[in-house]
Amino acid sequence: MDTCHQSIETADGKKDYSDPVPAPFVNAGELGKWSLYRAVIAEFVATLLFVYVTLATVIGHKREAESQPCGSVGVLGIAWSFGGMIFVLVYCIAGISGGHINPAVTFGLLLARKLSLVRAALYVVAQCLGAMCGAGLVKAFHGAHWYLRYGGGANELAAGYSKGAGLGAEIVGTFVLVYTVFSATDPKRKVRDSHVPVLAPLPIGFAVFMVHLATIPVTGTGINPARSLGPAVVYNQRKAWEDHWIFWVGPLIGAAAAMLYHQLVLRAGAAKAFASFRNNQHF
Repeated sequence: MDTCHQSIETADGKKDYSDPVPAPFVNAGELGKWSLYRAVIAEFVATLLFVYVTLATVIGHKREAESQPCGSVGVLGIAWSFGGMIFVLVYCIAGISGGHINPAVTFGLLLARKLSLVRAALYVVAQCLGAMCGAGLVKAFHGAHWYLRYGGGANELAAGYSKGAGLGAEIVGTFVLVYTVFSATDPKRKVRDSHVPVLAPLPIGFAVFMVHLATIPVTGTGINPARSLGPAVVYNQRKAWEDHWIFWVGPLIGAAAAMLYHQLVLRAGAAKAFASFRNNQHF
């Protein structure tokens, strides 16, 4: 993502890090730049690969579990598949598109003005199309019979859980992910905590891994509307569509909450606004 930077001064007047200048909400000029389309293509391909590998792991696990209960990867292996693929793919395309691979991440960054509405909209379209293609490949390689028999990797609310529980699990899970994204890519943290070497894709991948461990029993873990939409379209069964709203509403709420927490509390946005208000009121 192309960004300019503005200097931020510390209390002693020294400039030790820079924040991206807020992106314009609408930037039609981006449509004439190849860098935008390159980034959109990267998001499409990355989401396709993400959904293909992770859904293939889910379907493969269920097939193996029938014949060799102790030979399948299990829930732990599925969680590693999701977290590991995010680590790999974010590492590969972070310098091209920012490595979102998730409409909820894109939404959170849009609210924080890290990218324009034009770029965000194209990213979400690319992510959703990529997820559909990835799910289609899994169905093609495993065969329609096995794909449908094992649920197509579609997210559904598990038996015994209320819709409120499912929604809450998706909100909290996405909060953890988007909060990690903001923290791992924070330029202030990179400078102030430079003694702690952090490769941004690593904590992001671990966040996805940990959330899957907690949420797979409840919703199968969405925390990514594109990941939920792709299998729902290819699987196309009533139960998946009945619960589908949870996997959009929950992640979008979680992403917005994570953005507010990081930007207003951790980055002192609220304190700055309050200080400005006090100065204007001559307190």
